Parts: sequence; C-alpha cells; structure tokens
Amino acid sequence: MSKQEFIESGILESHLMGLTNEDEQAQVAEMMLSDHELSEYVTELEEDMKRYFAGGAVPPPEAVRDIIVLRSIREKNGRSKSESQGPVDAQQYLNVEVNDTHMKVHKLWRPAFIAVFILSKIFLIAGLYFYFKSVAQQEEIEKIKTEMHSENK
Repeated sequence: MSKQEFIESGILESHLMGLTNEDEQAQVAEMMLSDHELSEYVTELEEDMKRYFAGGAVPPPEAVRDIIVLRSIREKNGRSKSESQGPVDAQQYLNVEVNDTHMKVHKLWRPAFIAVFILSKIFLIAGLYFYFKSVAQQEEIEKIKTEMHSENK
C-alpha cells in the first residue's frame, strides 16, 4: 500500500482515536518508522485532532470539578503515604459535599404556593360576598315588585 493510499484509508485517524486492532497498530507503527514524512503527518494530524476536540470541549459542572480535584489530591496523598507506610486500605471513601440545586427549586415553589393559596382565599371570600349581595338584591327586587303590584291593584 502506498503512502497516499495509507493516508486516505483512514487508518491513521482510527489509530489516533484508539479504534484499530493489533494488526493495524503494527502496520501504522511500521509505516511511521520507515517513513519520516508519514511520522510528521501523524504528529500534525494528532495536534489537529487535539485542537478540534479541545475547541468543542464542555467544562464540567463545578461540583464534578471539585470531586475530581479532591480525588486527585487524595490519590497523591495516598501514593506518598503508601510509599512511606506500606499498602493503603482499598475501602476508604472520600467525603464530598455536593451543591444540589434541587432544594432551591422547592424553596422557590413554597412562596409561590403560599401566594396562590392566599389569592384563592381572597377570591373565595369575594365570590361569597358578591353572591350573598346578589341574592339580597334579588330578594329586594322581588319585594319591590310585590309592593308595586299591591299598590296598582
């Protein structure tokens, strides 16, 4: 296979992403050792891929970042202790306090629910007031009608 065919086949990209089998890995290693230009091309391709993936990278949430930092600190401390004291217990846990936004949502619903509850009671009282006022006016109208009929007779 010529160098150009090898480049166009996509094996180099697959190799850089770790998607090749052992035979293809050996073939890429052999071609890179035999051809210096191909080796430079692979290096450039690797840098281009790193830039592409770094450009689309999304930073992790702050809580996840804190956990990663704490774990890396723990691993560094664990290595230094293990080197000086011997093996470290594998059942150690890292206490991490997570900032959870779930409670903030519920805390915001509480005043909204209280406001809706109070408004519903105000509308209930106003509705009852106007209902009884309407009934009283209907009775007064009926009373006035009966008085007018009795005066006309």
